[in-house]
Amino acid sequence: MQKFIIKRLIQSVVILFFVAFIIYAIIRCLPTSFVEAMARQKSMQPGSKSYQEWLEQLNQMYGLDGGIISGFFRWLSRAIRLDFGDSWKWTIPVVEKFKDCIWVSFIMGAVSFFFEVIIAIPLGIISATKQYSKTDYIVSIIALAGISLPTFFFASLLKLVFSVKLGWFELGGLVGRNYQQLSATGQFFDKAYHLVLPIITLVVVSMGSLMRYTRTNMLEVLNADYIRTARAKGLSERKVIYHHAFRNTLIPIVTIIGGSLPGLFSGALITETLYSISGIGFVSYQSEISGDIPFFMFHTTFLAVLTLLGNLISDILYAVVDPRVRVS
Repeated sequence: MQKFIIKRLIQSVVILFFVAFIIYAIIRCLPTSFVEAMARQKSMQPGSKSYQEWLEQLNQMYGLDGGIISGFFRWLSRAIRLDFGDSWKWTIPVVEKFKDCIWVSFIMGAVSFFFEVIIAIPLGIISATKQYSKTDYIVSIIALAGISLPTFFFASLLKLVFSVKLGWFELGGLVGRNYQQLSATGQFFDKAYHLVLPIITLVVVSMGSLMRYTRTNMLEVLNADYIRTARAKGLSERKVIYHHAFRNTLIPIVTIIGGSLPGLFSGALITETLYSISGIGFVSYQSEISGDIPFFMFHTTFLAVLTLLGNLISDILYAVVDPRVRVS
């Protein structure tokens, strides 16, 4: 296992290098950039230099006057030293801006993922064990509704019902008007109160696919020969399902869980925008459309690292779940 992990880590470093280069090349080829916007803005000031002169000066200032390859290696030499520079759009260090907006997105993603797992997997198992029953049809309808509902529609529906009609929640924002006057405990519950609707939105629109995935894999396992053998030996149905069948169903589910690690730090752009929450999804989108290369490079490279780490965790969990992997 140790040799396997070391081998995968070396492969991950090589993959990360090429992924970072591709990301940098794509960002440099975007049709818009912070430098062009700044040059246009400064050229319109009275008595200022022309747009082309400002563009050349700003390109030289930010190291964009060279080619993509040379620019990437300049960025890489600083990134290795954990120096990601200042954000062009937010005018503060990239890491500082990342810390300001990442935690609210991480909390939303982690809590919604927790509820997604504890709701979707049991319902998927129940649906598979009671195939073609009323319970199966109800669970399937719920799953298909979750898959089909657009995020913006469901979020708007929740806001209409619970904010406009019932007045239980505010329309948006992360804190209330009296946030600064509350105690530390009060501030915590105020933020939790404002995150209820966004988390419900994320759970409902994402649990449908996991529910269907669990049901499909559980049905495949329940039709296997060793399950019929276990039943023929007189084992209880509960032990057959949860000890023999469910453990083999975990193998493909582990893939989803391991691959969900980047999602905890990528944010939810539509949800954050609709609920007026400045999370990492909203901030990274604003950085991308403004051509903020330092911030977007840091965030996308960070997600690439998490993706590779998630795949490694999935491979290790395979050995925990399935003894046959350990033997091979």
